[in-house]
Amino acid sequence: VQLQASGGGLVQAGGSLRLSCAASGSAVSIQRMGWYRQAPGKQRELVAFASSGGSTNYTDSVKGRFTISRDNAKNTVYLQMNTLKPEDTAVYYCYGSGVLTRSSSWYPSLWGKGTQVTVSS
Repeated sequence: VQLQASGGGLVQAGGSLRLSCAASGSAVSIQRMGWYRQAPGKQRELVAFASSGGSTNYTDSVKGRFTISRDNAKNTVYLQMNTLKPEDTAVYYCYGSGVLTRSSSWYPSLWGKGTQVTVSS
């Protein structure tokens, strides 16, 4: 099972980007999917997550600007990022927790490769 993220890029401050992360076809269910980010010289921080039941959670700095959503049938999570700020510049990592596969394998957590988001001032 793998998580594949896409959608990063370079945008001016005030602009928008949409990140996507899809689990490979062998995943049956994923309890929680979300995004972390890591800026240069800083620790990785949680940005947002969405549970399979529909609840969401955001770090304070992105509330009102970012929206996380997921398609459970496709095991895909999206992060719509609006009103981007230079301080949002980071590598964004997709993660999933509580992953069940068709072969009944269980993964406490999975990480995708990061995607770079750069916001210019």
